[in-house]
Amino acid sequence: MKPMDLERTRVRSRRFLPGIAMLTVLAAGATACTGGSGIGITSDQKNGGGTAAPAQPGKYRSLPQPCKAVDGKRLRAMLPATDSLTTEQREQLYAGTAEPSYDGDRHVGCRWNAQTPEANLLLSVTFERVVSYDRAAASDDEKAHQVYVRRLTDAHLPFPGPAASAGPAPGTSTAPSPGTSPGTSPGASPAPGAPEAPPSGGPVASSPSSPSPTGSPELGSRVLEGLGSEGFLDDKLSAAGATAAQSRTVRIVFRTSNVIVTVEYSVQPTAPGKVPPAGETQDKARQLAEALAERFSE
Repeated sequence: MKPMDLERTRVRSRRFLPGIAMLTVLAAGATACTGGSGIGITSDQKNGGGTAAPAQPGKYRSLPQPCKAVDGKRLRAMLPATDSLTTEQREQLYAGTAEPSYDGDRHVGCRWNAQTPEANLLLSVTFERVVSYDRAAASDDEKAHQVYVRRLTDAHLPFPGPAASAGPAPGTSTAPSPGTSPGTSPGASPAPGAPEAPPSGGPVASSPSSPSPTGSPELGSRVLEGLGSEGFLDDKLSAAGATAAQSRTVRIVFRTSNVIVTVEYSVQPTAPGKVPPAGETQDKARQLAEALAERFSE
């Protein structure tokens, strides 16, 4: 190549190299802004992907008519009418009285009241449909479960948890370690509100037990198995009065999906000093609750 041609090539190189360098810098900046995707959208997603879809609405969108939810045969068994009532009075008795409601798809109830020579009887049935206003945080069923747990706590019943261990594993020693009292595990702390263990060798104080309102542990207030999704029975006996007999009120609360059902059955004998039987009162209330649970499962 001639000297003149070589010089012209150098001049052209000096003219184009700055332009190529500038294009390279611009391309690198564009790649950084697009996060490597090349579509011009910055990537600002949190770990784990996009937002979770909200939970589906609860199973039930409406409620049955409470005054028609109990069949006539069951009503007559729980609220027997006296022979002195006219046909119209009987029809009015078993028709029930609807509770005031501002939203028939959210909360409805019905009450029946009967008076016999033996007792004053009161029955009520309530349906409540629970709706979660933020289904991204909790579904309708989960919200209904929270409402049920509050009712269970108000009844002073323990929430059912995992079954306790039946005993030590085979081959393990059951003798207490030094410094621990019999019946306690090493390093275990006493439950809140529980009395402290007495010194070794001292008398063991027995914790007072609250008597069952029915006088029988198996008939007292308790959690019920197999009733809807979850349920409990609350049995209360009023204090004895000087002239009025004690009244027994059995309240059963159970949840089925996003609906909470409450059955309340109260019996007060007319004769002072007479106590309503626990077994018979609870059986009638529980049979009605089971019939209502089957109605929801249809």
